[in-house]
Amino acid sequence: MKNIKKITPPSQEFLRRTLDITKTPKSLWYMGKLPKNAPSVAIVGSRKPTEYGKYVTLKLASQLAARGVIIVSGLALGHDALAARGALDGGGITVAVLGSGINIITPTSNLSLSEEIVAKGGAIISEYEPDMPVHHGSHLQRNRLISALADVVVVVEAGMKSGTLNTAMHALEQNRELMAVPGNITSPLSVGTNKLLTQGAAPVTSVDDILEKLGLSAINEQEAPFVQDESQRLIVEAIQAGITDGDQIIAGQGLTASEFNRSITMLELSGSVRSLGANRWVLK
Repeated sequence: MKNIKKITPPSQEFLRRTLDITKTPKSLWYMGKLPKNAPSVAIVGSRKPTEYGKYVTLKLASQLAARGVIIVSGLALGHDALAARGALDGGGITVAVLGSGINIITPTSNLSLSEEIVAKGGAIISEYEPDMPVHHGSHLQRNRLISALADVVVVVEAGMKSGTLNTAMHALEQNRELMAVPGNITSPLSVGTNKLLTQGAAPVTSVDDILEKLGLSAINEQEAPFVQDESQRLIVEAIQAGITDGDQIIAGQGLTASEFNRSITMLELSGSVRSLGANRWVLK
């Protein structure tokens, strides 16, 4: 996959977004194909997302990418990788901005994801020399580029002292639209997002909120999942409430394992749900 190119931001349409920020990089290294100047959204959050956060990021990224919106994020664990995954699942383009050189993909568990991003028409970008490892402050420095490349920055989950809030700060400084996903007030990973909302960030209650900020038309809501019996209805209600783990659905909805297995199979066959693996499920 090593086909690294060096470029100056003024020479490429999409990268010109970085010219009006402080500390504009003189050069950038990239692999893949840099997008044209289409609407773009940065989706960021914790490295240890909740099941609710995983579901929201995958869904938003997939829906936005399916509408031709470029998804921007880092390539760290958690919401960064989920944003890229969702964009690819939606058949769209994603751009990952690294806090290291391109030859040093960290964590290594995201190496195959980086290869898929490039293979499917996206790009990996870094302002660091290709063999530069992650160093103190490099991820925080990288955050200003993530926000600069986006028209809208969406924070899905963030603790009170999360590095994600650093990206939010850059978004405000750069006059980008800042949005946040409301969270459970008892969750530590909702403290940061809920605080952003009290400080004026726009709430994300559906993908249509983001599309409106981009000046794009809303997505017509899909028809309600087709259910044939009470067990299927209970499963769908649990997933809609953000519960994606099969064992938790069984326990919370009072189902037997056989009822769950039979019903989830029928829901999958009807196209109402899809598996995330490891007995986790989301609505299609």
